[in-house]
Amino acid sequence: MHSGSKATGARHHARRCLRLLWRNAAPIRREETDIDTSILALILAAFFISAFLKGITGLGFSTVCLGTLASFVDIKLAIPLVILPSLTSNVLVMLDSGRMREALRRFWPMYLCMMVGMAGGLWMLGATKSETARTVLGLVMCSYGAWALLNPGASIPERWRFALSLPVGLGTGFVNGLTGSQVMPALPYLMLIDIEKNLLIAAINISFTIGSLMMLTGLISMGLFTILSLWLAAAGIPLVFLGIWLGGIIRKHTSEAAFRLLVLLLLIGIGLNLVLRG
Repeated sequence: MHSGSKATGARHHARRCLRLLWRNAAPIRREETDIDTSILALILAAFFISAFLKGITGLGFSTVCLGTLASFVDIKLAIPLVILPSLTSNVLVMLDSGRMREALRRFWPMYLCMMVGMAGGLWMLGATKSETARTVLGLVMCSYGAWALLNPGASIPERWRFALSLPVGLGTGFVNGLTGSQVMPALPYLMLIDIEKNLLIAAINISFTIGSLMMLTGLISMGLFTILSLWLAAAGIPLVFLGIWLGGIIRKHTSEAAFRLLVLLLLIGIGLNLVLRG
């Protein structure tokens, strides 16, 4: 009898503790899952516009979207928000290009080197001011974009292309790990080896996907993914589909020369954004 009353008292005590924990936790759960309607509309608009630009040019989703989101939400929320829609946009553009298998066969050594380089870039991140690195990268991107516009016929000789792909992969991974930017020097390299636009799009988006998957792994290990970020990312994926589809229609009716011009202008724009943020 005595032991039964003890058990009953323990159960009552446990229920009181659970109710107390629930009341204390409830505001936190509401704060994590509630968001202002106007902010939600801006986030979804950023997803659509970034996907539309990527549908046309094959790049720029993460940079455009993150730069926009960081202007009205905390960067710790903005970065996880971008990763899943960015991965979705990469896969959609790669599939739409029709050249993904060819790109993997041709550039797999560059992708392997990129993973090694990214590990080194992440290691260096702790010892370097990221603002300085972003500024330098932005200046390099602007300089290359301007040079390429003035030298439209420039290309890398055939005999150097494979050998250069290895340091290009290492450099792209390193820069990605250090600054978060995924385009340098892979994009200039791919543009200078005279490949058709759909092969270029497939090749650069495989590179983007590798970087995004490694970033996703890091964010999960750091605990930066929340219910709110997952819900918002999932809500934006249909708009990513729509933006990629509409942009892809424009790209298919764009000449090689016009496509090259659009990519270079976007590259210069991304570079200027990095300089201003730095």
